[in-house]
Amino acid sequence: MRYTKDYSAEIESLRKEINTADAIIIGAGAGLSTAAGFTYSGERLQKYFADFVDKYGFKDMYSGGFYPFPTLEEQWAYWSRYIYINRYMDAPNDTYKRLFELVKDKDYFVLTTNVDHQFQKAGFDKCRLFYTQGDYGLWQCSEPCHQKTYDNEETVRAMYEQQKNMRIPAELIPHCTVCGKPMSMNLRADDTFVEDDGWHKAAERYDEFIRRHEGMHVLFLELGVGMNTPVIIKYPFWKMTYANPKAVYACLNFGEAYVPDEIAGQSICINGDIREVLDSIAEK
Repeated sequence: MRYTKDYSAEIESLRKEINTADAIIIGAGAGLSTAAGFTYSGERLQKYFADFVDKYGFKDMYSGGFYPFPTLEEQWAYWSRYIYINRYMDAPNDTYKRLFELVKDKDYFVLTTNVDHQFQKAGFDKCRLFYTQGDYGLWQCSEPCHQKTYDNEETVRAMYEQQKNMRIPAELIPHCTVCGKPMSMNLRADDTFVEDDGWHKAAERYDEFIRRHEGMHVLFLELGVGMNTPVIIKYPFWKMTYANPKAVYACLNFGEAYVPDEIAGQSICINGDIREVLDSIAEK
């Protein structure tokens, strides 16, 4: 493994690759949304969840999502806030839009484990996106009794606006229209995750994009991907880079920018803030 040694030279190399690559495959993890301002602890946690923090001692929003709340009214009060601020509110800064401006005229595709819908909100073509782990904007049957998802925006907004004392009105609790059981988030947490028709079509489009560009000058642009789920983005990107002498792998990750020795000669590693790096490339 190696870390970047010449920060400015690596940024210039990445700028050149973005401009000259036949195709760009973006692999995005939680670090990209963090760079965009979607932090799940600290000031933002206190701003939106001070009452839940006081009652339960939550250290971050993510942990709170797994808490066994005593009632569905309280559970959905928490989740409606969670969804609203991380899915339906605008991003705190323009990181995603900056990325879009850099690649919008290129032949690109996005593979992401992020579930906050920020790529599409920034202008990325929804037919060039594959959200592998779900979407905060979708519900599914908690059983699940069928393989279908449902848009939740209207109900989530109502939950957010009408909740009092950390509870939503009982009539807003979502239930499956098929079996009557409570709905749950369409997030990959266990084997109940629903892969609906849209999920499978996106997977097919991604596979086809990979096939069409085999052996070409492809830039595998990895942004903020850690080691929680490396088999989805990181390891496949390494493998495809190794198999294609014309490919280039670029890793942007604050504190976690590294690459296997086997593809070091085809790689760009930038250990820095993603937003600042994208700004630097755009300025040139």
